[in-house]
Amino acid sequence: MTEPIEIFSSVTPAKHRRRAFGYSVYLIAVLLFSINGTASKAIMSVGMSPEHLSQLRATCSFVVLLIASLVTRPRAMRTTPREFGLLAAYGVLGVTMTQYLYFVAIHRLPVGVALLLEFTAPIMIAVWLRYARKQQVKKQLWLGLALALAGLALVARVWKGLTLDGGGVLAGLGAAAALAVYYLVGEKSAGTRDPLTLTTWSFGFATAFWAIAKPWNTFPWELLHKHAVLETTFGQFNLPVVVLASYMVLFGSVIAFGLVNLSLRHLSASQASVIGMCEPLMASAVAWSILNEQLALVQIIGGLVVLAGIVLAELSRSPSRTR
Repeated sequence: MTEPIEIFSSVTPAKHRRRAFGYSVYLIAVLLFSINGTASKAIMSVGMSPEHLSQLRATCSFVVLLIASLVTRPRAMRTTPREFGLLAAYGVLGVTMTQYLYFVAIHRLPVGVALLLEFTAPIMIAVWLRYARKQQVKKQLWLGLALALAGLALVARVWKGLTLDGGGVLAGLGAAAALAVYYLVGEKSAGTRDPLTLTTWSFGFATAFWAIAKPWNTFPWELLHKHAVLETTFGQFNLPVVVLASYMVLFGSVIAFGLVNLSLRHLSASQASVIGMCEPLMASAVAWSILNEQLALVQIIGGLVVLAGIVLAELSRSPSRTR
């Protein structure tokens, strides 16, 4: 989940921006996110539910982010009652539901397919802006929507009768809707709050949500002591779940999001969006090599068609900008 919104980044003067550096950093973040999908799926293979995995990721990430915020920007953590409700909606509807539904999707679908479904969020946003906010969009939105639907039909191989798990597809589309809320609500908060404290608050509300929905006395701590068996293309490997969970929190969450914010100091959101489209492709490659998740050629072609449709939809609502 790396699609950026330009307002989230700190503005860097043009003479100090290094585009090649920004692209490189963003690609590293995309790779970390891509590996994170496989790590998360491996953790669930030992019996951890998507709910508990979401709780673990949100809570541990929040602890790290809170320490970083209090050390570097303690005054910026202050909030007002008026902002409190918006941050709560951002954390629960955006962060919590996006992560949870994504975990449900990858639990039931190949990682790359789940990401393709989630990445349709920009199309949902464009349609929402057109009909709910009556904003003008370019005609290429409809071409993008048509390409995305056609590509998803290829991925699902509908001519064989839907070959994908129905619950997984619904979860993936639900994750896309939650991601759309994440962007739309987050854009309002980001105008007055820096990326670090905004992310910290959002993960804080996600942590509070799961603490109520899934009290910690029900958490399956014993699963952290197990080993996940990975049948890779290079042979069988046993990895401790606690190692996979540590990667998920540190590299797949905190560091990856930090790299995205760093890259956006040197790239516009539209430039980074194109690089972000590499994530489903990278995630599919990682899942193929580590989890042995193979896609048919027609599904790979369908995935590329979906990505082309998403890029067109994204460009239809916001012309390319260079800050």
